[in-house]
Amino acid sequence: MRVKEMATNQLTLELDPNLLDRYRNVRDVVTAGVYQRGLKRIASDLDVAPGNLSCMLSDDSQRKLGTDDLERYIEVTGDLTPIHFLVSRYLGDKTAEDTARTERLEALMGEMASLLGQVKGKRK
Repeated sequence: MRVKEMATNQLTLELDPNLLDRYRNVRDVVTAGVYQRGLKRIASDLDVAPGNLSCMLSDDSQRKLGTDDLERYIEVTGDLTPIHFLVSRYLGDKTAEDTARTERLEALMGEMASLLGQVKGKRK
């Protein structure tokens, strides 16, 4: 994901289109990150027993990964993938549509300015 700030203080995000294909939900994103980094290490960083963390990440457990746990995971690991996933899921299409509309509008405005210049030039 790349972030680019435009002159109009508008933020443009280039999202990984495969994130939504790779994961079912944000918990799956965190689970992948935990196991990539090592369950014991991350459990220690989160001050949770490895068995408890494993349960929190599973589908069947009564122990669930809470929002505080998610924030702590992002803080201690620096893994922004869960945020990217949520942005892709809930803002991805909207952002792409807004960007396409803005680009189309800018092109039309440029075309209109050119046509106005031509019309004014012929009137003289």
